[in-house]
Amino acid sequence: MQIVYEDNHIIVVIKPQNQPTQKDQSGDIDLLNEIKDYIKQKYNKPGEAFIGLVHRLDRPTGGLMVFARNSKSADRLTKQIQNGEFDKVYYAVVDGRIKVKTEKLVNYLKKDEQNNIVKICPPLENGAKKAELIYNTLDINENKSLLSVKILTGRSHQIRVQLSNIGFPIVGDMKYNKNASKGFLALWAGRLEFNHPVTKKRMVFISSPDETLFPWNQFNISKYFVR
Repeated sequence: MQIVYEDNHIIVVIKPQNQPTQKDQSGDIDLLNEIKDYIKQKYNKPGEAFIGLVHRLDRPTGGLMVFARNSKSADRLTKQIQNGEFDKVYYAVVDGRIKVKTEKLVNYLKKDEQNNIVKICPPLENGAKKAELIYNTLDINENKSLLSVKILTGRSHQIRVQLSNIGFPIVGDMKYNKNASKGFLALWAGRLEFNHPVTKKRMVFISSPDETLFPWNQFNISKYFVR
């Protein structure tokens, strides 16, 4: 865990890839409890420290996350998400040379909880949830494309499923890319923007993935992570 920003109301961190956001069946150390332990030790708090989880990242996805340090901040951040004032931009490397540079994708998704996989389904199917995103092609290198992705809905696995559905699965995606080999999922939460829950100041955070790792090293990604 890398702390990017911290005050009495929020804490912004970079979630490592392959760490669960919250406790799951694996028993691995999760980010939420890691932050609680950090706050408890740093401020010598008795009992369990309060940390509000207001949004999530899939386990294999790394990047920026904000957590609330009190219930009032948690409520205000949640309302921003509901009102569309909370912006997240992801970066992904996909297999294939995308021909449509920018596109809005709209699908209906249904999650198979037992197998932890999401599938595209008809709109009227029981349990179907609408998923929307907009991708923009930043660069193409041989048989791979670098994308920025802004999600308009917060559905589980939605970026991975929707990109795979149009024939451009994310590199390293063991669930939705049939040609993937073991390695890191090339999906990174690289930009986070929201209003501070108390000061109301617009907060903007930017974080790039490890440029030395494949497939990020196939592109000059540093130019896309400048304020």
